[in-house]
Amino acid sequence: MTFEQLELDDSLCQAVADMGFTKPTSIQSLVIPAAMEGRDILASAPTGTGKTAAFLLPACQYLLDFPRQEPGATRILILTPTRELAIQVYEQACQITRHTELVCGVITGGINYGTDKETLGQNLDILVATPGRLFEHVEKESADCRAIECLILDEADRMLDMGFAGIVNQIAAEARWRKHNMLFSATLESGGVKRFAKEILNDPVLLEADPSRKEKAKIHQWYHLADNLEHKRALLVHILKNQVTNAIVFVKTRERLQELKGFLDSQQIPACWLQGEMPQDKRNAALARFKSNEVPILLATDVAARGIDVPNVSHVINYDMPRTADIYVHRVGRTGRAGAKGTAISLVEAHDFEMVGKASRYSGETLKARVIDELRPKNKTPKVPKKKKSKKSAAKKSPKSRG
Repeated sequence: MTFEQLELDDSLCQAVADMGFTKPTSIQSLVIPAAMEGRDILASAPTGTGKTAAFLLPACQYLLDFPRQEPGATRILILTPTRELAIQVYEQACQITRHTELVCGVITGGINYGTDKETLGQNLDILVATPGRLFEHVEKESADCRAIECLILDEADRMLDMGFAGIVNQIAAEARWRKHNMLFSATLESGGVKRFAKEILNDPVLLEADPSRKEKAKIHQWYHLADNLEHKRALLVHILKNQVTNAIVFVKTRERLQELKGFLDSQQIPACWLQGEMPQDKRNAALARFKSNEVPILLATDVAARGIDVPNVSHVINYDMPRTADIYVHRVGRTGRAGAKGTAISLVEAHDFEMVGKASRYSGETLKARVIDELRPKNKTPKVPKKKKSKKSAAKKSPKSRG
């Protein structure tokens, strides 16, 4: 199938060709026809499979089919959980609309309100926004959501994790005359996402992409056992100096990040970093340095890394293991994007070893141990204690209980 066969306007087909896309990905092939029929969409797709274009293309087609009759406020609203993701979606919207007269804008926290005022003062066709900042404008009556015809929620599961459900519902209530909705989430299993969908969507079509082999992330995953912090640092230095083109290194807290930054400085390994509550201009500068490969190592906490999308990351390194298995999957998804190969390496001390099994089961990928000859661990692989069966489940299995 081609983009032309999806009955997209020539201007949009030309734009995707300029972007280097030759044919739709599986999620695009599913979403675009259903969205162009006006159906509400509830969709999930792995990262790096063309999800953003899957909602932007039908939204743009709608705007071209039903052009604005008079000046007015935003017609298509796209909400994203993080500033970085908002900027990335906005940049892709600008690329897709480059051969049209459609006007795109973005507003996020961390940017000065004067810039927002300029953006909202335009006849915006598409607005990409973070929920918190947009709702501030709604409350001040500097943003009008009544003209919104289509509401799109990107990474809805992350919005819920970050506590935005209430604000998103209030924005949706302001945009009550909309005709169309789309909700995208990495997973549709959680009760929170299902409730969210029920509140926002109207009789949605459920779409779950099964990516082709070419689209699927090819991520090689393994772990190194670390005896202690000193051993873990030595493993990291060896990997960064000998195996890596560029890498995102994940740590669990801001304090750990600064400690690791100081250590890498002492080893003459340049690194930039992202952490929570960092000024937006500094975040943008750090990401720009990493994306341009000026600095090949990016240190990040999970909160700070939400929504960042950097193409061609060769490695993700879990310097600290995450708290939960789903966070592990989000981390490793930063490499191996859009069918490229990637590598995820975890440095695991004994107290974190249980997470190896959890991550393996959750991701469906076996994580095997590897060793570096000169840095072999001295300690044996820790044993994960088996969970004791509850008396209730034991009673169910006992012959007496069958009576």
